[in-house]
This record gives sequence, C-alpha cells and structure tokens, in this order.
Amino acid sequence: MLLKGRTAIISGAAGPRGIGYATARLFADHGARVAILDIDAAGAQQAAAGLGAGHIGLGCDVTNKASCLQAVDEVMRSFGGIDCLINNAGITQAIKVWDIDEASWERVLDVNLRGVLLLSQAVMAPMRARKSGAIACMSSVSAQRGGGILGGAHYSAAKAGVLGLAKAMARELGADGIRVNCVTPGLIQTDINAGKISDEKRVEILAGIPLNRLGVPLDVANAFLFLASDLSSYLTGAVIDVNGGMLIH
Repeated sequence: MLLKGRTAIISGAAGPRGIGYATARLFADHGARVAILDIDAAGAQQAAAGLGAGHIGLGCDVTNKASCLQAVDEVMRSFGGIDCLINNAGITQAIKVWDIDEASWERVLDVNLRGVLLLSQAVMAPMRARKSGAIACMSSVSAQRGGGILGGAHYSAAKAGVLGLAKAMARELGADGIRVNCVTPGLIQTDINAGKISDEKRVEILAGIPLNRLGVPLDVANAFLFLASDLSSYLTGAVIDVNGGMLIH
C-alpha cells in the first residue's frame, strides 16, 4: 500500500461519481486516512462513511479562509497530522467569452483558483512544521489548449492560474520538504458533463484522442496517487497530463 499510515485531505470529493471521490476511495484502499472536504457538509460525511471506518467528512467553503482553517484544524485534531492535500474542488460554466459577466467571472475564479490558494495556505503551517508534505492541484487541459470543449474562457483562465500558482508554491515550499504538482485532465466522464455531450460532439472529440476513449475518474485518481506517494519523491513543480493524447506537447 502506497499511503499506509498517511493522512490526506481531498477537497470537492462528496460526489460519488466524481474525480474527488474516486481519489478518496483509491487513497483509502492504499492505507490512507482520508478527510473529505466539500461545500456540502452532509454529502462529505456520507462520502467519508462510504470509505469505511477511520475517515472523516467535513463541510468547507474553499473560497473562505476561515472555513479552510477551521477544516484543517479539525483534521489535525482528528488525525494529528497532514501528509497530503489534493486541491480538487472546482466548478465550470459553458458560456462564450462575450457573455461572461462579472459575477460569473468571480465565482469561477474564486472556487477554482482562490480556493487552491486558501486551502493550500491552511495546510502549509503543519506541513512546514514537519518538513514534509505533498500538495497536488487540479488544473485542466482547457488551460493548455484554451478551452474549446465544455468550460468557458474564465474556466480556462482559472485553471491556467492554478498552473502558475502551483509552480510558484513548489519553488517557495521546496526548502520545507513540501512538493507541489499539478494534474491536467482531458475530458473525464463525471456528473459535471453528463448529458452535455451530443453523440456528434462525442465522435468529434474521440477523433482527436489517440487512445480513442474518454477518461474516467480513476484515470485521474491514479495520477494523484502517484503524486501523493513516495514514487514521486523527486517531483515538484511538474504537470502531469491525463488526457489520452488529446494534447501532446
């Protein structure tokens, strides 16, 4: 087991068919004690219960600093330490750039980018005190190719910001033994995009994916497992593409 005896926080992981919960399940299977954080507190508790004994679910608004600090404090009280943070919480909006209003811009940037900063800041003190830790952030192929699938330009901008933020955190936290990396998924089949892709669009998308299939949550969870484990002990500031070849640099 790659994470035996370790503690992991995973944000935005209450949805049973999402990437966050798939990651939580995989981490638990590899021996980690998991704290699921989600804006839906009841959903987080239910999801944690589904992992079995020894895991917790907490309500957390990643756009609110006090909420992030409170959640991390609860994890520390429950588990005594934090080894890994997966910044998975995110939202999207299918909208053209000329239709993005200020409220939509702020909402998408707040959850996808500000949330990464605030929750990462909340775990830095305990990680720096222990001189070890792994933080992995969810970006997107949309940040690399300029959208073009489901998310709007504000989503692409937020996810591009995550790439820059994670690399800067990797540079500044390296001396404390904390690694920070990113995962950039392609089109992954989750509840967020269920029913939003027509058969014609699906054929078009698959034509541009060398592996000839859409991704599933476990594909991304496996990348997060690698980044949380000692298998990636000399990786920081890296970006791992999980897109089936949709974008090859």
